[in-house]
Amino acid sequence: MPSPSPPLPSSPDHVEVDTVPEGDETDSAYGDDGSSSASTSLRSSVLRYEWKHGRRYHAYQAGKYSFPNDEREQDRLDMVHHAYFRTMEDRLFLAPVDPDAGLRVLDVGTGTGMWAIHFGDDHPGAAEIVGNDLSPIQPTWCPPNVRFIVDDVELDWAEPHPYHYIHCRYMAGSIKDWPRLVRQMYDNLKPGGWLEMQESANTLYSQDGSLTKDDPLMKLMDGLMEACDKIGRTMDPAPMMEGWVRDAGFVNVKVETFKMPVGAWPKDPRLKEIGTLLGVNFTEGVEAFTAALFADVLGWSKDEIMVMNAGVRNSIRKGEAHALFDFMVITAQKPE
Repeated sequence: MPSPSPPLPSSPDHVEVDTVPEGDETDSAYGDDGSSSASTSLRSSVLRYEWKHGRRYHAYQAGKYSFPNDEREQDRLDMVHHAYFRTMEDRLFLAPVDPDAGLRVLDVGTGTGMWAIHFGDDHPGAAEIVGNDLSPIQPTWCPPNVRFIVDDVELDWAEPHPYHYIHCRYMAGSIKDWPRLVRQMYDNLKPGGWLEMQESANTLYSQDGSLTKDDPLMKLMDGLMEACDKIGRTMDPAPMMEGWVRDAGFVNVKVETFKMPVGAWPKDPRLKEIGTLLGVNFTEGVEAFTAALFADVLGWSKDEIMVMNAGVRNSIRKGEAHALFDFMVITAQKPE
């Protein structure tokens, strides 16, 4: 039987604000600028990227993912991986699995492959870690038990062997039919296998009233929600994930929630680090968030988007709004 992971310290109910003003060095961290029947091989059509709004996007199943895949975006995704890792007290997963017991692992929507590589490095006893994504942006150097495939998880899966553990993280705005995806993950798990879904609930809030509805951060998230609803790919799946996994037949469902600050305002050192990273995520990533969705879906002009992006960067730099996300981790087991 796998040994359960040691319990995590409980997430604090209230995040204390650091009243010591930040110096120029901290401020500068935010920057100054604004499945098919068989997995698709890395052929030329997959590598023929699409360019729009000055950014590079995936070509395979073009349009299914609304955010870039260029090097700037890859750097942001790697940074967000570290923020999530720190949020979970330096854990990659919470499911009660023994990662060195020859597990076969799937990382759904692997992105840059950072989670899969981190898992493979930490757990050489895992038999195989497979990461799939629409974009072939993963590095060629990786642990020997890690491999990557280009695949569309929204199509029918035809996996030759079931997995012991499936990990799915940071897929908001990417999936048309979440219940169908959850059912496919259920069908491709071994009996007794585990699913883990990690996602932020994308409704920003503050505990002290400092985040108002007129803050550019709120307007950004409202716009992203509206745009993703229009294309049928919800930007806020996290609150519904528990229901989806229960409806699919999973048992031993557990939901754990952690607070993720945006900005360097928390007093706690770990939360300050997380907040600083998420502040950079917004100041350097806001262009990626708004480029396609605000222009192509909401019909905003280039000038309107530039004003929005500048407002978001300014809000983060000022640090007056003590914004928080709830980060939700759902673990669930397929019955034996």
